Amino acid sequence: MIKTVLLAVCMMAAARPLFAQEPPPPIPWFVLDAHATIPRFPSDAELANSRGMELGELPGVGLGLQAGLHFYPLRWRGITFGIGGEVTANRSRSQPPPTNSALRSAEEKFLSAAPQLSFNFGNAHGWSYLSGGIGLSQWSLIPDDRDEPLPGDTERLKTINYGGGARWFARPHLAFSFDVRFYAINPGTPYLGHPGSPRTTLMIIGAGVSLK
Repeated sequence: MIKTVLLAVCMMAAARPLFAQEPPPPIPWFVLDAHATIPRFPSDAELANSRGMELGELPGVGLGLQAGLHFYPLRWRGITFGIGGEVTANRSRSQPPPTNSALRSAEEKFLSAAPQLSFNFGNAHGWSYLSGGIGLSQWSLIPDDRDEPLPGDTERLKTINYGGGARWFARPHLAFSFDVRFYAINPGTPYLGHPGSPRTTLMIIGAGVSLK
């Protein structure tokens, strides 16, 4: 009888992991993001006037890169709090149609760096987040026939970024991730008879990989 009971206990102990489900692991301590981005540069008459350009010369949608490093030191109930930073570099070019020789080709660039605070929901297998931060950006817009950038092209502007995204870890340390972010850019300083660049909100969509 004792041997039978011991055998039954051993069989139950061996079978338990098959039926019991372990709780999902928490969000890891840090994650590194690397994204390709699509910025939607505005088509705005005030922006064109700030550079002495025509509205039809503004480039519009472009391409870029985004990288971020985030740490998750604090968890409270269903929320994991994160702190980190992000940098992004984006570029677009315009090429006017040959039928309109009055318009010039131009190059537009947006560079930004900022710390970020995030609120994260999920576990190590995948989570969504909302985040934001305050940093500086540089927004240049230069037609091809201009040899030197104007002061507005090198000015560092206070910028608030906010948005959200998600990460899905199909492998233990590699995930697909995406991010949708808005950059609220302060107006630029007027110079040499030109108005400063307008207050603008620039949207950038990013997608790529995350490593933990």
